[in-house]
Amino acid sequence: MSSVTPLEKPAQRSRHLLPLVTIALIGCLGGCEYESDDAPLPSATSQVSEARTVSPLPESRGTRTVPPLPESGDIDAGTYLVPVAGYKEPFEITVPGGWFAFDGNSLGKDDPDHPAEWAVYLTLGSADYVAQDACTWRGALADVGPSVEAFIRAMAAQSSTASTPPVKVMVGDYAGFEFDHSVEGSVDFNACDGGKLCIHALHTQGCSRLYSTQNEHETYRVVDLEGQRAFVAVGYIDESINPELMREARAVFDSTVFSPPSDQLIR
Repeated sequence: MSSVTPLEKPAQRSRHLLPLVTIALIGCLGGCEYESDDAPLPSATSQVSEARTVSPLPESRGTRTVPPLPESGDIDAGTYLVPVAGYKEPFEITVPGGWFAFDGNSLGKDDPDHPAEWAVYLTLGSADYVAQDACTWRGALADVGPSVEAFIRAMAAQSSTASTPPVKVMVGDYAGFEFDHSVEGSVDFNACDGGKLCIHALHTQGCSRLYSTQNEHETYRVVDLEGQRAFVAVGYIDESINPELMREARAVFDSTVFSPPSDQLIR
């Protein structure tokens, strides 16, 4: 996962946006009911609530040939696979026009009426380390292990940020949890390591998810893949983003499922 933040996307990429289009799958994204029983987390302070999430794609998807998400650049509307290192099941995600890819596992879209780039964005993958303090994170990245529960506890305990209580979800056939993550209170970014908040990382030598502004906000779905963890996150720079664009990003987020093994990828 790249350490480049939404505000640091290469400037030479064209800012021309295609018109927003309705995702064809939105009509079927009502999702399936998950069990109403609370799923206990190791943390006694985290209350698990009920939620709804996207239904699995039709069984016929296994017979389709789905291309991989391009490494970078503008992408056409359609469905793509996003492999996750160490997992046999890639993500499958459906996007409308006007989106672009970065680093093979992130997508973004600009709001023409907002000065920031990557006004909304999605990231798919995993993270082995979570910053204990998102502001003073260098040398304080903790290995949280492979479990969903450990990741949720570490994110909730992180200083300088705040998480909402996790809710139980199903993503296709896989169980997991959904929660929001954002900056807590007023943080002096100039006093933080590198002038940014570090949320999580793939290794201890750098940071994979950085917040650069006070009002950044993400929603995570963290999935248990037979004892191992992967997540998809959707985020936005601040609440002044066009609400239609934010709804579109959420629909892309809701379209994400885990697909058949990666032999469906075109290389």
